[in-house]
Amino acid sequence: MSGAYTPGLTVSARTTIIKTRRLPLKGTVLSTTGTWVTPSDKVARAELPGIMQPIKVASKLGIEPSEVPALLTVKVGDKVNRGDIVAITKGMWGLFKSECKSTTTGTVELISNITGNVGIREAPTPIEVDAYIPGKIIEVLDGEGVVIEAHGALIQGIFGIGGERRGEIMMITAGPDDPITADMITSAHAGKIIVGGSNLSGDALRKAHELGVTGIVVGGIIDKDLIDYLGYDIGVAITGHEDIPLTLVLTEGFGTIAMAGRTFNLLKSLTGKIASICGATQIRAGVIRPEVIVADDTENAGGTAADEVVPSFSLEPGTNIRIIREPYFGLLATVTALPHHLVVVGSGAEVRVLEAKLNTTGDIVTVPRANVEIVAG
Repeated sequence: MSGAYTPGLTVSARTTIIKTRRLPLKGTVLSTTGTWVTPSDKVARAELPGIMQPIKVASKLGIEPSEVPALLTVKVGDKVNRGDIVAITKGMWGLFKSECKSTTTGTVELISNITGNVGIREAPTPIEVDAYIPGKIIEVLDGEGVVIEAHGALIQGIFGIGGERRGEIMMITAGPDDPITADMITSAHAGKIIVGGSNLSGDALRKAHELGVTGIVVGGIIDKDLIDYLGYDIGVAITGHEDIPLTLVLTEGFGTIAMAGRTFNLLKSLTGKIASICGATQIRAGVIRPEVIVADDTENAGGTAADEVVPSFSLEPGTNIRIIREPYFGLLATVTALPHHLVVVGSGAEVRVLEAKLNTTGDIVTVPRANVEIVAG
């Protein structure tokens, strides 16, 4: 089992990129198979039903619920605005009439002579999914979305925060060992995706936020700096939905960790290019990686250049790895041994493990083989 396959992060100057763009609920697909789309093109649309707001007509008018239908000025399907009269009493001798007005804007959906209420459904909230990257639609998912194929550069990170954004790549440090400090960030970086080396300081992150930086790609960050910025600790659920104005992608992990030379040089070669960036991360089942994508912006932009074939990596002593589970999450290490026997872990399961030497401390640790990925380049 020493040759067991272990996935690694993709860092490729040119590869085939497949993206599924899916609505959160059933809707309408706006594109067809074979269509070339740009990142801002809307490929699917749906409507999230509005909230049903009850108008307590019987209670407000002081009448029995069974009397309500006869006093209504609206019927099911009618559009009403906030303040419109929905019911009115006859009064005495045509005088002393009482009115019940709508407290919301929407469509009358329910009239109940049991409760004496009128239900008004507020306007639906439109939900649109854009293409995110330039590419060709290779499959339509009926009522759900599309699958897009693109060709270009793909850099995956180990952890990120922030949603999907687009911006121009700008290098901000000279080398992969250099940290990003607050004094390096200026108003010239507004709207850009800035790339640094080994670390992003908390002050630099806050300044980037204030100046309107679109995205940051860097080797690492001290976890406390990230927690201080967000205002809360990060759990094990998927990231990418944080209410922040920028996207952060860590290529190596937490701490001060030099960006891999191959990754830094590839990003440097992409300076000035427009990239799609997303910090969404899930490290449990159904792994989702944060990413930076620079795809061909027209159908024939790539010419006849062949995509790289991503090699299959296998574990063996001397292999460089990154640990992707606690308590060593994000740490780089080198495999020292691959025991053949199964080991019982904290959950009670028997799994195959490896022994590795941590780059930061030199300590030898034992971790499940499924909890590591190979670092290439």
